[in-house]
Amino acid sequence: MSGASATQIENFIDVLWMEQGLSRHTLNAYRTDLVKFSAWLWQTRSLTIDKAQYDDVNSYMQACQDTVSPRTRSRYLSSLRKYFQFLLREGLRDDNPTARLASPKLGRSLPTDLTEKEVEEMLAAPDTTTDNGLRDKAMLELIYACGLRVSELVNLQLMQVNMLQGVLRVIGKGNRERLVPLGEIAGEWLEKYIKIARKNLLKGRMCNEIFVSNRGKSLTRQAFWHRIKHYAKTAGIKTNLSPHTMRHAFATHLLNHGADLRSVQMLLGHQDLSTTQIYTHVAKERLKSLHHQHHPRG
Repeated sequence: MSGASATQIENFIDVLWMEQGLSRHTLNAYRTDLVKFSAWLWQTRSLTIDKAQYDDVNSYMQACQDTVSPRTRSRYLSSLRKYFQFLLREGLRDDNPTARLASPKLGRSLPTDLTEKEVEEMLAAPDTTTDNGLRDKAMLELIYACGLRVSELVNLQLMQVNMLQGVLRVIGKGNRERLVPLGEIAGEWLEKYIKIARKNLLKGRMCNEIFVSNRGKSLTRQAFWHRIKHYAKTAGIKTNLSPHTMRHAFATHLLNHGADLRSVQMLLGHQDLSTTQIYTHVAKERLKSLHHQHHPRG
């Protein structure tokens, strides 16, 4: 990849960050997708990314077909579309080579479904007599009680918590804010962690984020994901988990207990109701399974 291409990609990433306020994780995904395409284009056609034509992009998408899932290819194409729209807007091109390309067909993927019993077993797994265990207990209770994304959880700061009112001020995608009820049990564990374990883990050091590592620094998304997998294993859960498993459980269990879709949408911070509607499918599948298992004529 040429230096000019790398600079152009970084300019595009900077514009995305300034205009849309995307997370570091999302920006890194865009950067990685564009660098991959740029490297492929240079190696196979000796072209820089800004000179790519429809046939080049189409060939690349076809080359990825056997090695990459439809969902990942869809993300690749989305990254390229946004990038060429940026070049078009900046007057660096007079066309968009992705305009005629159709996105790969995606089947509806349902979120990983945990039963309420499985969630309870996971919540009971941390050893709360240790500082790390108390921290993990507070994190698990909080992410399930509030339906947070992992990034929202690890980036949560003390000033975003109002214990008296029992609410969190959550900063989600695109720096959009929402208020989420904290819940009595989650609030109790969070308060206990802040008063006891957090001070011990910080050892006098300063950190804006609530949840910290043994080194007194904010816990990373990857570290918390490892903790989720560890406690799932401890609880004997064999379901394939994702980093958002507890968020999915939050939404599904609310719907199972009669919450309306619009309220769940607001709690999750979804802009589009159609994004939330996928959880109604999870709830229906769960109810069908229970009916089939327990009803005499199931």
